[in-house]
Amino acid sequence: MSLPPARRREPVSPLKYRFLENRPVNQDAFQDYYPDELSHCYGCGRLNEQGLQLKSRWDGEESVAVFQPRPYHIAIPGYVYGGLLASLIDCHGTGTAAAAAYREAGRPMGSEPAFRFVTASLQVDYLRPTPMGVPLEIRGRVQEVKGRKVVVSATVAADGVTVARGQVVAVQMPEHMMPMAGG
Repeated sequence: MSLPPARRREPVSPLKYRFLENRPVNQDAFQDYYPDELSHCYGCGRLNEQGLQLKSRWDGEESVAVFQPRPYHIAIPGYVYGGLLASLIDCHGTGTAAAAAYREAGRPMGSEPAFRFVTASLQVDYLRPTPMGVPLEIRGRVQEVKGRKVVVSATVAADGVTVARGQVVAVQMPEHMMPMAGG
């Protein structure tokens, strides 16, 4: 089976990454608005010191995050472990779902009650081996907002080449899963 031709997307320069991190509107990442009791996820929890601490932001109608794989995210020498890509798509998708729910409700990020989403379905297609040593750009696009469900499509690119794509079906966290503040 041959691979489809590489779809090259011009990589975002490191200067643009800094711009995204410092933009005046919505400068904080979606995940920075999660209440402390909901900030422990391995992929995106800001309070998980051993986690990935993914940071997603709006870039127009798309959401974007940048992640630099570390040497221990290896599959085989020179290539990133595929499970990392799935985690990035998953957490970027649920973060985008939360931000989309706030937009849909016309509420500012972080307003109460908190919108927090969990994964109902995760689908990932690996298109190319992902090289180590380059930042990965994760982009999401909201496909559907319907009640407590948000569907987000996502891509992961390395050096401007899409290496994986996926879809996250995220559902608003059920009340019984919500931890008590401070508990």
